[in-house]
Amino acid sequence: MLKNFLTVGGWTMVSRVLGLVRDQLLAAFLGTGSAQAAYLVAFRLPNMFRRLFGEGAFNAAFVPMFTARLAQNGEAEARAFATEAMSALASWLLLITILGEILMPWLIRLIAPGFTTEGTELDLAVSLTRITFPYLVLICVAALVAGVLNSLHRFSMAAAAYVSFNVVGIGSILYGAFVLHDTAYAAAWGITISGIVQLGLLLWSLRRAGMTLSFGRPRFTPAMHDMIRRLVPGLIGSGVTQLNLTVDTMIATLLPAGSISWLYFADRMNQLPLGVLGAAAGTTLLPVLTRHVANGEIREGHATLNRTIDYALLLTLPACFGLITLAPEIMAGLFGFGHFTIRDAMASAQSLRAYAAGLPAFVLVKVLSPGFFAHGDTRTPVNIGYMTLALNLALNLALYRPLAHIGPPLASTLAALGNVALLGVILYRRDIFRPDRRLIDRLARMTAASALMSAATIVIARIAMPDLIGWHGLPRAAGLGALIVFAGALYLLLLALLGVARPGAVLGRLRRPRPAPLP
Repeated sequence: MLKNFLTVGGWTMVSRVLGLVRDQLLAAFLGTGSAQAAYLVAFRLPNMFRRLFGEGAFNAAFVPMFTARLAQNGEAEARAFATEAMSALASWLLLITILGEILMPWLIRLIAPGFTTEGTELDLAVSLTRITFPYLVLICVAALVAGVLNSLHRFSMAAAAYVSFNVVGIGSILYGAFVLHDTAYAAAWGITISGIVQLGLLLWSLRRAGMTLSFGRPRFTPAMHDMIRRLVPGLIGSGVTQLNLTVDTMIATLLPAGSISWLYFADRMNQLPLGVLGAAAGTTLLPVLTRHVANGEIREGHATLNRTIDYALLLTLPACFGLITLAPEIMAGLFGFGHFTIRDAMASAQSLRAYAAGLPAFVLVKVLSPGFFAHGDTRTPVNIGYMTLALNLALNLALYRPLAHIGPPLASTLAALGNVALLGVILYRRDIFRPDRRLIDRLARMTAASALMSAATIVIARIAMPDLIGWHGLPRAAGLGALIVFAGALYLLLLALLGVARPGAVLGRLRRPRPAPLP
């Protein structure tokens, strides 16, 4: 599982780094004006459905059922089930897309209540979202195909295909800026085109893996009935984080100009470790836990969940401390050029600190949720999800006026802490999660190492680079890079000194023979 975790995490890291380049181009060419705000809202809507139907609830319902059929009944029945599921998903999402295209002006008013008919944002957001909305059909079907590949232990191919989203995005932004001279429209078309590319790559990878899927007439079979029964409550349960971010966007449209962009770029920096570690942990954990449940291996399930939390927080904790410590330097160094000013960078850094404080909770939600999904329970996460959404909305309404652009991310952080606390308690009571002494001891040492790293980095930054934010161009980026390298090297040294991680032991685990995949 560690190999798979690092494989998915590695490809996701490549995608996130390219995503950073894409966001830098958006910041440079669009700044924080009305075109940027309209584009970000246009991307938020299909991305929300992608998280809900593709990466979230659908895979939570589909992957355990597909894995069980593959292990117990063979490839033929598993393929038939996946074909039925793909046909049903595509038909349902095509209907949603058609309705969304028709009702787009009202949908935009719902998710962006601050866009008024007097400004340009509303009309532009409607036009751009009509371009991006078909992406949800393409990427959700792609997520299903990726789930099949993951169940076949083809984690590398499934993770690598998503790199194309940012490759196509970078190309479309550059084409729009230098050829079309309309970056917002070109970037919107790039989203939909990337969905076509990703789906094509995944279907090609699946064929190379020896399995082909085809679209057919959707049928309401007993298997589909069971999957829908699991799917519907999970739409909220596994998509809580994304829905909370959508609430943040809704509130941000009511804040002063620039707030949508400040929140977006802060969230993107927070999503770098969250996407790499959370996605890798959740993706690799669910099939393994499902197999333990099917075989009645309770202790093995406990150990697997503990080690996944260990692996995830080993890098999440220093990322949390590091983002809080260097937030102004990070936002200025990465985005403070072109139309994105230093003032914008400092405001976005305040939002980033609020998001980063909840980073461990965001990751743990992705790690703990498969504990329910592996047992076929999607109702408990949805009940917790309802409470978390209500809490996030209440906190947003209470905080957005006094704290402005800091209020929405702080609300999301507090809601995530409540979410992970409820998930952990219920899993413990059901004897699915049993944190052992090793996990608790290692988490304490990781936290100590992260805190010491943070304190040392602050001292070095104040002594060696007191005016780093005021530097320009490459010197500022180089200074930021030097601080990050110093912090990372110090954290690794502290882990070794505290007995948390020995490089030789980790390499030894990775070199062990890989277990045979399921037949």
